[in-house]
Amino acid sequence: MGIQYDISRRHMLAMSAATVAMSAMGAHAQAPAAKRIELFDPALDKIISTSEPIKEIASGFGGELGPAEGPVWIKEGGYLLFSDIHNNRRMKYTPGQGVSVFLEPTNRANGLTRDLQGRVLACEHDTRRVTRRELDGSLTVIANSFQGRRLNRPNDVVVKSDGCIYFTDPWTSPAAPEQWDLTVAGVYRITPDLGTMSLLVSDFVLPNGLAFTPDEKVLYINDSRRRHIRAFELLPNGTLAKQTDRVFADLQGAEPGVPDGMKVDVEGNVYCGGAGGIWVMDPSGKKLGRIVHGAPATTNIAFGGDDWKTLYFTSRNHLGSVNVKIPGIPVPVPPAKR
Repeated sequence: MGIQYDISRRHMLAMSAATVAMSAMGAHAQAPAAKRIELFDPALDKIISTSEPIKEIASGFGGELGPAEGPVWIKEGGYLLFSDIHNNRRMKYTPGQGVSVFLEPTNRANGLTRDLQGRVLACEHDTRRVTRRELDGSLTVIANSFQGRRLNRPNDVVVKSDGCIYFTDPWTSPAAPEQWDLTVAGVYRITPDLGTMSLLVSDFVLPNGLAFTPDEKVLYINDSRRRHIRAFELLPNGTLAKQTDRVFADLQGAEPGVPDGMKVDVEGNVYCGGAGGIWVMDPSGKKLGRIVHGAPATTNIAFGGDDWKTLYFTSRNHLGSVNVKIPGIPVPVPPAKR
């Protein structure tokens, strides 16, 4: 599709990004909320106990250039990786051993996931690209431009069971846009052979976290600026059926925090950061409860542990966890049956 350069549109995106950043970082001066699990519907009991302790694992991450982000569980190693964007490093948390530096520098990587071969994919802020770390340690560039224009600042990424890569690309750079930059905040799909990159949707203000339903028939995408989750059914070719676009859930509220990272369990329940903590919704979008972890924003979440029943979460500056009753969708997702 043709792209027209629109300075006013880019200015709006930049201002929107700044607004979200302020919203996410707001209320630092406020006293932290008391940790608790709020029940809005009895169905939450099957997902998480309201008496389950919310643990703080480590703190001291993040800063002006970005928060703690992008947790992903490495099951065969029994550890969690997550991004410390401000400090330009990837951290490793091993239960019982604590947190250590796993990799630096990382080009201030944000969202992380794994492909079907177990390789780590990262959305890099400084280089404005999506990369894949090969099993030998080398780096492959997955995407850094679209139709000859540089990507904005890739944020989060997920891999479907057929190996296709989906990622969000909002404009969140503090730098002013240049004439060779993209003019839209898009969501993209890349084929497993990296040969075809498609712009799926371009009418988000700030597309952020994304996740598939267990049957991969629906893709959820957060719009942090609008503070809601949108849902799209997928067409057989892996693109979005635009006519199915709907608001799945609105997560705004008086407390700080906007929709950012998002994950789904094997029964289709959706976990997403929002105002006041992590919201838990059933497959219809009904709000069942909220995990109030006390930090002013939830930046991302990931299922982990041997049984995928530990929910890890990052905030602006810390890593925490809480145990749940239903396992999350594994990462890497099992390959599609052919």
